[in-house]
Amino acid sequence: MSSHEPFDDLEAELLALGSSLDVPSPPPDDVAAAVRARLETAPDQARDTRRPGTRRRWPRWRVVVAVVLAVVAVTAATPQGRAAVAHLLRYAGVELRVGRPPAPVRTPATVPGERAVAPDKLESLVNFPIRRPAALGAPRTVLVGDGGRVVSMLWPDGTRLDQFDGAPEPYFFKQLGVSPEPVRLGDTTAWWIGGEHPLGYIRRADGASVPLRQAGPTLLWQHGDVGHRLEGAGGKERAARIAASLR
Repeated sequence: MSSHEPFDDLEAELLALGSSLDVPSPPPDDVAAAVRARLETAPDQARDTRRPGTRRRWPRWRVVVAVVLAVVAVTAATPQGRAAVAHLLRYAGVELRVGRPPAPVRTPATVPGERAVAPDKLESLVNFPIRRPAALGAPRTVLVGDGGRVVSMLWPDGTRLDQFDGAPEPYFFKQLGVSPEPVRLGDTTAWWIGGEHPLGYIRRADGASVPLRQAGPTLLWQHGDVGHRLEGAGGKERAARIAASLR
């Protein structure tokens, strides 16, 4: 059985994933060859050892993780890639810019038009479903920003949950010196950013980038059409437990 066969049934998933990746062009031949080599030499996960001669269809989340991490690792390993990596991954309404370690944001700002609202008025101010983490209880503060496009919940211990439309065009952007780490979250692949990093916001009206603040470790994921970012929860295990408790 050819080492290419496990990927034969995944064309649709990879084509869809391609719209989320924006890989710098130089050097296309070298990068393509390196990514192909990484995928083709994947361990025996690519074979179905239970019944010789049959194929095994990878779950989509494994395909997403394998392809994204291969592209990130290979591109960042080339001199041209390190200089050009930006807008590499767009996921759950967040644009992740992976490259050289960024300078921290010194002056904190807020999402445009952000204001505090009464929790019982929240659903009438936004056009997407809002969920709340049972693991944390009621938030101390609820904020709505950018004309109802972003909802933020804050707790006294510093935990912050942002929910927003997860459309392909991003709302938030993060500048990272290292690649994010995949985290299994039910049937979803979340992404864990373990260190501090600059966080910004992209205004839909004019496309302007607004630096917000220096963010702490964050878990990113998407539920339906809604993007989520959970910050200040501590380690990735606690963050995943909080995320799993959303109702």
